[in-house]
Amino acid sequence: MATTDAASLDPASLQIPGTLEQYIDALESAGVLAGVAGSTSIKDVAGIPISLVSYDSRAVGPDTLFICKGAAFKEDYLVQAQHAGAVAYVSESNYTDIDLPCLLVNDIRAALGPLASLAYGQPAKHLRISTFTGTKGKTTSAFYLKGILDKEAREDECEPCALISTILIDNGRRRIMSKLTSPEPLELNLYLASAWKLGSRDVVMESSSQALKYGRVAGVEFEVGAFTNISEDHISPIEHPTFEDYFSSKLTLFRQCRHAVVNLDMDMVDRVLDAASVCESVLTYSMTSPAADVHAVSWEQRGHKTVLTVKTPRFTIDVVVPTIADFNLSNALGAIACAEVLGCSRAAIEHGLEDVRVPGRMERIESRDPNIVGLVDYAHNEVSMRALLENVRRSYPDRELCCVFGSTGDKGVERREGMGRVAGELADRIIITEDDAGTQNVMDICKTIESFARDAGATNIQIEPDREQAARLAVRGCTGPAIIVMAGKGHERHMIRAHGRDPYEGDSSMLARVFDQEVKAVE
Repeated sequence: MATTDAASLDPASLQIPGTLEQYIDALESAGVLAGVAGSTSIKDVAGIPISLVSYDSRAVGPDTLFICKGAAFKEDYLVQAQHAGAVAYVSESNYTDIDLPCLLVNDIRAALGPLASLAYGQPAKHLRISTFTGTKGKTTSAFYLKGILDKEAREDECEPCALISTILIDNGRRRIMSKLTSPEPLELNLYLASAWKLGSRDVVMESSSQALKYGRVAGVEFEVGAFTNISEDHISPIEHPTFEDYFSSKLTLFRQCRHAVVNLDMDMVDRVLDAASVCESVLTYSMTSPAADVHAVSWEQRGHKTVLTVKTPRFTIDVVVPTIADFNLSNALGAIACAEVLGCSRAAIEHGLEDVRVPGRMERIESRDPNIVGLVDYAHNEVSMRALLENVRRSYPDRELCCVFGSTGDKGVERREGMGRVAGELADRIIITEDDAGTQNVMDICKTIESFARDAGATNIQIEPDREQAARLAVRGCTGPAIIVMAGKGHERHMIRAHGRDPYEGDSSMLARVFDQEVKAVE
């Protein structure tokens, strides 16, 4: 492997030089190679050196194997790659005007995994990789398991666990913002290779339904795969056409897991357990059933944390979980169940969660007045919004609850009704604002949400399309002890509008700044 900075995420420094023959063999082994065009025989091109594999024509250098992928792919990109130094390309089509060897494949998505793995020296084989799938809780569960594994790494004087999540990528030394819940294969293997080189023994990641459906995690063998829950989400013409397509995509995870962890409290658990039966072992967890391998005995809220008593196959322990939310206790149980599979120490499980902070997930924002508190969460559909607001109501019964939220345009249209009705039932004040309106009119979306909130009984409703101004209205409207919940954006640092993505400060940072400017310190 080339010498580079320890925390590097540079493909050229982490990919391992090889020959075209090795890539031909990898595609053949995966059953996707249809033939080699642009040459008289495989023998003629077998020895061509390959230093880089890329599907970005702007990143191509000498001795690159270029991958032609994407619905928007144009032959011009291949021409650009050839001029920049590409020596061969992989494609479902043979571009006869391009004088380069072409590795023809019958499914370009299926080809990406083996190509990416080979390019980076098959990093997944050198790491212990755990993953979470499910409708809700993937990110929090991943952060919780990383907390446990990091605690054990410190005990063993090892490098920290790497993380690949919806929020960020962390290779143990460096953090960057994520673009996808589960990266495309070349990026995924880049992050795995970086963690491997830095000496991590563990990686925790999320596996989205889209990643499983389209093979982004193909070829990765997971030590343990956990299924958190299932409910309707991501059903649209541009995501999953039906719930069955969504659910069945997630269930394919277990085909590449050595061990499975399953939440017994979820809907349709029998189907999940049946899919998980292909694994070497299945460990279950539950907040309610003592029949589960890992289950909650009791829990007690203490301030903004909860002490959770957990029984596992090895011991019964008290775990401090940095949350007030019942659904996050379930996520903690899932992480603990994975830690059981991995054989983590009692001390790591007992103390690994104490200081975990998950950006934009039930994230508490303090103000200078202890009577005014903020909570930022990613809740962006009816189910998650109800769980969020019900938990807030139970935890802060004597505070006014003000909810600031919006809903997306162009997809998930049903969320407007669900979130509007839930807020109408549970919030004292509602301020409706922008949240990724896309090509649709923000005011139209807000008024639709307002109508459903009023149908549910709400009367104290304001519409303010500017999200920061909506936060200011929320603060200025406080007349006593209050909690301001900003829902929907969570960790996100962009706003999707008609022309594309605009940078956005993020709810946590913005609300903290608004508190600093609007809330007076208590004398």
